[in-house]
Amino acid sequence: MANPGNIVLASRSPYRAELLGRLLPDFEQQAADIDESPHARENPADYVSRLSRVKARAVAERLQDPQSLIIGSDQAAVLDGQILGKPESMERGIAMLTACAGKEVHFMTGLCLMGGDGTVIEEHLDQTRVRFRPFESATARAYLEKEAALDCAGSFRCEGLGISLFEAIESEDPTALIGLPLIALARALRAAGADPLNLGE
Repeated sequence: MANPGNIVLASRSPYRAELLGRLLPDFEQQAADIDESPHARENPADYVSRLSRVKARAVAERLQDPQSLIIGSDQAAVLDGQILGKPESMERGIAMLTACAGKEVHFMTGLCLMGGDGTVIEEHLDQTRVRFRPFESATARAYLEKEAALDCAGSFRCEGLGISLFEAIESEDPTALIGLPLIALARALRAAGADPLNLGE
């Protein structure tokens, strides 16, 4: 069984760290520091799967610890076939949310669990569909003034007030929309001999 101190989240995201803390008593975080630009004609599913794998591999190569387990993950919000990304500014956030109003947005969340030797243990892609209710730009502004979500794909936080912008969510794993699919991750950890139910005992 892997030592939980040797499980590393290849991300500095506080959202992913909070989620992973639900499963693991102890883990490390390291930023992958990779180029996240999409490749030419790369579709969103391939994009998030590739980045999840590349993030994990970058940290594995830096650590040079065959006993470690590395968790890589990435997410993209997709509207009408286009990746939305993180708005970073109030104006872009308002425009992004207003564009989503009354439409269905697909959130693709990739996961890669990799051994410290670079071996891929398991990969997973979660696809969550979010139907936004109709609203105007004033509603988008009111939301963003109340909740810090400019560093989130799609410019909202479903675990917070952002849920008020939705009509419905269709997903196999509610944690995937926040940024890390815990059902798939728990399965991958069990396959690696690091069952979250047994760690820390």
